[in-house]
Amino acid sequence: MNLLLDTHALIWFLEDDPQLSPVARLAIEDSANHCHVSDATAWEIAIKQSLGKLTLPRPFEVLFPFQIQLLGFKTLPIRHGHLHEIARLPFHHRDPFDRLLIAQSKVEEMTLVSRDPHFHSYGIPILW
Repeated sequence: MNLLLDTHALIWFLEDDPQLSPVARLAIEDSANHCHVSDATAWEIAIKQSLGKLTLPRPFEVLFPFQIQLLGFKTLPIRHGHLHEIARLPFHHRDPFDRLLIAQSKVEEMTLVSRDPHFHSYGIPILW
């Protein structure tokens, strides 16, 4: 299964935070699954860290891309097709980073790992 990790899922996985559901943790750790981290997630984390709203378990420069790659996760660049999909999405959700993850999940046919209840409205596969 191809998994796209929402920002909170990635951070909670890295911090071994119990807020990450056991189902999500097992799926991320399962070597049969392919985990992806969007460039949008890196962008969101960089912004939140620079504003002092987020403390990372490792320096940003270590986390992206080195720690992500060491974990075997793949980075997912933002492509024009993802942006075209955003333009077609209804506004069940207004957060621009989340809307990009939803679009990427749809276009790339990935399962989004997230606890966000709004994502179900988009008809994409969610794992939590």
